[in-house]
Amino acid sequence: MMSLLANAEAFLLNNGRLLERKRFSYLFKNGSRDAVLTALKAYQNADGGFGNALEPDKRTASSQPIDQEMALRILDEIGLNGQVVKDICDFLQTITTPEGGVPFVLPTVSDAPRAPWWNPESDVPPAALNPTASIAGLLHKHKVAHPWLNKATSFCWQKLEAEQNFSEHDFICILLFLEHVPERERAGKLFKQISDKIIQNTALDPEAEGYVQSPLIYAPRPNCWARSLYQNEDIDAHLDALSQKQQEDGGWAISWPAVSPGSELEYRGVVTLQALTTLKAYGRLA
Repeated sequence: MMSLLANAEAFLLNNGRLLERKRFSYLFKNGSRDAVLTALKAYQNADGGFGNALEPDKRTASSQPIDQEMALRILDEIGLNGQVVKDICDFLQTITTPEGGVPFVLPTVSDAPRAPWWNPESDVPPAALNPTASIAGLLHKHKVAHPWLNKATSFCWQKLEAEQNFSEHDFICILLFLEHVPERERAGKLFKQISDKIIQNTALDPEAEGYVQSPLIYAPRPNCWARSLYQNEDIDAHLDALSQKQQEDGGWAISWPAVSPGSELEYRGVVTLQALTTLKAYGRLA
C-alpha cells in the first residue's frame, strides 16, 4: 500500500503545477533549490512583482499583494534570493498607500476571472494588515534591509495597537509579524493581548467544515508562538484529522468554492503541500 507521502506525490505529478512539483521534490526528495526558484520566477512580471495567478483564485496576470506574500513564503522554504526579494520590495513601494501598508487587492485584479472575495472594495483601496503584516514578518525573519519594510512595520504596529476587531485570516498575518518583528518585548505584549481572540476564532472541532481556521493553521509548527494557545490533545486530534482528510487521489481538498476546475486543482496542490509540511513539522510523516 502506498504511503501518505507517496500518494501525495502521485497527486502532484498528475495534477499539480510545475511549481508545486518542484517544491515537493525540494522539500521531500532532496531536490533542486534552483529548480524551485526557476519555476517561481515564471510568475514574476516586468514590474518586479509576482502575479499570473500565483495565488490561483484570481486569474489576473497583474502583480497583486497576495502574490508577493506567496512568493516570499516559497522563498522562505528554499532560502531567500536577494535580487528577487529586492524586486518584490521595490514593487511594493509602488503600491504602498500613504498609511505605509499595501492593500488587500488592487483594482487591476478586475481584468480577469476571480473569486468574489478578490473584488476590490474601491478604486483606491486602503492598506490592510492582510497581507502587509505577513510580508513584513517574512522579511524581518530573514533580516532584509529595505526602505519599504520600515514604513510597513510602522503601519502594522499602528493598526495592531489601535484596532480591536481582526478577521480570522488577519490573525495568520499578525502572528507571522509578531514572531519575527525585532521589537520582541512589544510583540510579546501584543501577543498576550490578542491570544484569547485567536482562540475564539479557532475551530477546535477537527470535523468542522467550510472555511475555518484550525489550530494547525495558526500553529503550523510546534515551535511557533500560537502552539502555546492549544492543548496537546487538540493538536493531536487535528493532526489525526489532517492525515485522514487526504483524498483518494492523494491530494487534500480546498475548503472554499473554486473559481474553475483548473484553479481548484492548482490550489489543491498548494494546500496538499501545506498539509504535508505541517504533518512533517509535527513528526507525523513516516
